Amino acid sequence: MRANFGKAAAAGDEAPLWFYSHLFLTHPETRQMFPVSMAHQRDRLFAALGEVVARVDDLDSLVPILQQLGRDHRKFGTVAEHYPAVGASLLATLEHFDDDWDDGLAADWTAAYELVAKVMVEAADEVADQPPWWDAEVVGHERRGVDTAVLRVRPATLLPFRPGESISLETDLRPRLWRYYSPANAPRPDGELEIHVRAWPGGPVSTALVHQVGVGDVLRLGPPVGHLTLDPESDRDLLLVAGGTGLAPLKAVVDSVARCDPARRVDLVVGVRREDHLYDRADLARLEREHPWLTVTVAVSEEQAPGLEHGDVGDVVARTGPWQSREALVAGSPAMVHHTVERLLQCGLPRSRISAEVFAPSRPGPDVDGKVTS
Repeated sequence: MRANFGKAAAAGDEAPLWFYSHLFLTHPETRQMFPVSMAHQRDRLFAALGEVVARVDDLDSLVPILQQLGRDHRKFGTVAEHYPAVGASLLATLEHFDDDWDDGLAADWTAAYELVAKVMVEAADEVADQPPWWDAEVVGHERRGVDTAVLRVRPATLLPFRPGESISLETDLRPRLWRYYSPANAPRPDGELEIHVRAWPGGPVSTALVHQVGVGDVLRLGPPVGHLTLDPESDRDLLLVAGGTGLAPLKAVVDSVARCDPARRVDLVVGVRREDHLYDRADLARLEREHPWLTVTVAVSEEQAPGLEHGDVGDVVARTGPWQSREALVAGSPAMVHHTVERLLQCGLPRSRISAEVFAPSRPGPDVDGKVTS
């Protein structure tokens, strides 16, 4: 199955284009579930399938992902009757791009897809009494530089989530294009969420959120998904390392500690390329003033800045330890996350106590386990 999928994946854009063409021709009623322009959608299916295929021999890891997908896909209007249509188009696509396709492969893929669909449908059924999305009014929109904004949104009904989790978001300006963002606060009595957005070049959703959305607009928020969450059994001190808008979920963790567990020591290290990229500086200073258990360190990589550390954030973290006793959470760009995790491992921090999440426009969004910010 992996080899067969690899042949379709090697075809690049041709495979998802063939799949969607087959799906929309054979089941035109499914077209309304997708964006008007498919330019930002076509590669998401195969990115998600690649993740599933990679875990096909590890059901303990695959099943929770599929359950999350099943719950999340309710926001697209997905119902049980849609799964056979998607499965038929998937098998037709895999056959089209493999000259060695045979009855054995067809049987294996049919069985695998039926299992995937069963897990997703059952997970969706378990939360049928919950809304597929939450309407949320924008109650604050503050520009922080040319390409960054901090939004405050208030759902009409309470949206439960845990600090560090991600929430998909849709705006009427870009219908049916959902992108994931992490609230920068722990749950509050009024339900308000703080969302940090950086406009990526060519990113239709992030650009709209930064430059067009305003106070009074209504967004739709999908159910939360877990990525960076604290181990509920641990009371270890924390090391939080952020790059760019990866700061948001780590601020939520700080907020959670402030509300629930002030005995923990927390070191937050924020990496930026230039000093003027530090879009949340005033609030970071406030947090450090208000919480004696919190230390905030800023690392600037491309210039010297008075009073701030100089260097890549992973290197700054490595030289300001030791961290062997900590639990670490890392969020930022792919290169930043990889480098920081490697430096923490070199410093003796066990991998089991490092959680990481990549914030990048190329990650798969409402599919397996990525964060899309475009």
